[in-house]
Amino acid sequence: MREESLFSRLLFFVNKVLALLTFLAYILPFLAPKLFPFLSVLTLLLPMFLIFNFIFFIIWLLQLKRKALLSGFVLLIGITFISKLYRFSDTNLEVESEDFTLMSYNVRLFNKYEWLPNKKVPSDISDVIQNYNPDILCLQEYTPNEEVRLRNFRFKNVEVEGDKNKYGQAIFSKYEIINRGKIDFPDSNNNVIFADIVKFKDTIRVYSMHLQSVKISTDIHEKLNESKSKFIFKRISEAFKQQQMQSELIKEHYLGCAYPKIICGDMNNSAFSYVYRNIKGEMSDAFEESGLGFGKSYNFKYYPARIDYVFAEKTFEIKEFITNNQVKLSDHFPVITRLKIKEKKEDKK
Repeated sequence: MREESLFSRLLFFVNKVLALLTFLAYILPFLAPKLFPFLSVLTLLLPMFLIFNFIFFIIWLLQLKRKALLSGFVLLIGITFISKLYRFSDTNLEVESEDFTLMSYNVRLFNKYEWLPNKKVPSDISDVIQNYNPDILCLQEYTPNEEVRLRNFRFKNVEVEGDKNKYGQAIFSKYEIINRGKIDFPDSNNNVIFADIVKFKDTIRVYSMHLQSVKISTDIHEKLNESKSKFIFKRISEAFKQQQMQSELIKEHYLGCAYPKIICGDMNNSAFSYVYRNIKGEMSDAFEESGLGFGKSYNFKYYPARIDYVFAEKTFEIKEFITNNQVKLSDHFPVITRLKIKEKKEDKK
């Protein structure tokens, strides 16, 4: 038998370390970040772990080596995580009169501080909204702007703070809003707002969330030294602990609501996190039901960051989901979903 090369042995050692980290990342969504704040950062890396495990699986498989079983087993165990990372085919069910569309978009203050060299961002965002023509529109990092045209919406819940520089969230609706409110987070500028909306004879509650930001630069070329890397790592850990508390406040609030519920917005965390699992609960993730591809919603170079979500209770049928990553008018991309309220059994009689 030919002796295995040093390179092959080193490669399989890396494969084993990767498998261990991947299994650890699988467990972390079930553990509160405040228990293991530094380890929780690994959930952000799980998409990369899955991709590299697939690469290792192919490498060993092409060489007809049993080593392929390790990454193959890792991928098999994490099959539910893979569906959160990538959708191979979308669902686009027939449009019916009972359907309604919801758009969620972190608009980054309509480029108020000119992060983008485009003076027309407010107007361009207005055009995007008008083109999709959603029935319900949820905007995070919203600020009043005269150039933003939202004339199709008769009803709204706008919650902004500040004197000169107003900042907050907004829900706009073509349907009547009969109740509105917000959930404030302690020691944070972020929050959740909600609106009870009457569609035909049904009342639904829509939450728009904006959780604590981890404040990671979108510039992959930014120079990182050791001290800065440790600072960023610590900052992410602290943000995750805050997000845990925020997610618990959201869940406590929506469990007290009897209406069918939709939760959307910028969660600032991955689909592999404790925070995602806690907020989603028994709801459906619209991307997992009807999305396509990676569902990347944050403009982070070379990494498929999906941090904007639409969760809907089983009362709703999710018929279509779109993430438009060609619209580069913010550091986020708009997400759009088409839904229908399922008929109740008594309605069919």
